[in-house]
Amino acid sequence: KCCSKLYNMRNGSKHSDAARVFDRIVFNKVKEGLGGKVRLILSGAAPLATHVEAFLRVVACAHVLQGYGLTESCAGTFVSLPNELSMLGTVGPPVPNVDVRLESVPEMGYDALSSTPRGEICIRGKTLFSGYYKREDLTKEVLIDGWFHTGDVGEWQPNGSLKIIDRKKNIFKLSQGEYVAVENLENIYGLVSEIDSIWIYGNSFESFLVAVVNPNKPALERWAEENGVNGDFGSLCENPQAKEFILGELTKIAKAKKLKGFEFVKAVHLDPLPFDMERDLLTPTYKKKRPQLLKYYQ
Repeated sequence: KCCSKLYNMRNGSKHSDAARVFDRIVFNKVKEGLGGKVRLILSGAAPLATHVEAFLRVVACAHVLQGYGLTESCAGTFVSLPNELSMLGTVGPPVPNVDVRLESVPEMGYDALSSTPRGEICIRGKTLFSGYYKREDLTKEVLIDGWFHTGDVGEWQPNGSLKIIDRKKNIFKLSQGEYVAVENLENIYGLVSEIDSIWIYGNSFESFLVAVVNPNKPALERWAEENGVNGDFGSLCENPQAKEFILGELTKIAKAKKLKGFEFVKAVHLDPLPFDMERDLLTPTYKKKRPQLLKYYQ
């Protein structure tokens, strides 16, 4: 039933006309569960997975749309259009009262003038805020020549809608809408003496964090000797018990520093090779190149 209605919607039918019999017999139960009078469901804060959005558009008997905006832009700045299934997974086009442009982010490989334009989302218009209260320094950082730099990276779609694909700053949301300041977490987890370096990753389609860890070789070998685990350093890094050991040490520091539950690392990959410039994972000043790390460990 879902597939039949979705097929008709993909071929241009409005959701109210795509499967009237199924709506009346089956999907009407979902509509009644929502109160019976819901006409529009709008999602924001964190992206809906495309298959979830498609499912809701079919079964809810209502328009299900994604939007994007910030407190600084007085909320909604983009919103997808009803009955446009090609906009699944996007936040739609800009609302009429704002100007929007993308600004290239060369250090992350995003080019606003490429055949598929990608870059930082910049907004201009009368609905923008005038500045942060008593924080002129922060205001000057994000408001440049009247354009508000959001810190989010978008990709223009051929139909004029926008897809949020990345975050310029090292802050991102998990699927439940919680913000994670990843550099701060890496500094905390970096206090664990059993590791030399850590890269933490999460995205807005997942509810938890994972990490790639360079273990401290003497510490891991000492643990192996004490626990009767054999093998060289490389094989130890592949050992499930070693991963549990390192994850346990990370959990201890997370509890000691009173991190929130969503800030706990839930799984680790141990790499015996330190992050290096040869693999393009670090800058010459030893800062982590996060897009490259993601691509390498994908």
